[in-house]
Amino acid sequence: MTNGRMTKYDLEERTAKLGERIIKFTKEIPVNPVTMPLISQLVKSGTSIGANYCEADDAESRNDFKHKIGICKKEARETKHWLRMMAVAMPQLSNEIGTLWNEAKELNLIFNAIINSINKKN
Repeated sequence: MTNGRMTKYDLEERTAKLGERIIKFTKEIPVNPVTMPLISQLVKSGTSIGANYCEADDAESRNDFKHKIGICKKEARETKHWLRMMAVAMPQLSNEIGTLWNEAKELNLIFNAIINSINKKN
């Protein structure tokens, strides 16, 4: 709540911000044979969450929406995995990695709740 009014919960903005934060984060990581593939995978999965949410928002049917939200959920989970691997490769960045990991986890849980809600309505 802000100023006595509910603020709009905007998943499109939230997923885009995570993608932006991941891009900025990975640009600061020194590239070596271990980090190079991790950076690539992390950017792909972390930015894909928002892209797929946009697709879900424009879904042509309920089943299409559910499918796209399922992809968002999978990409958020995959992002958590790559962040975990990055924490091993770059332990000195564990605080920032942890913050990104927590956001990916929260998004994963949100998308899971959306899917469960859709399933209950069927």
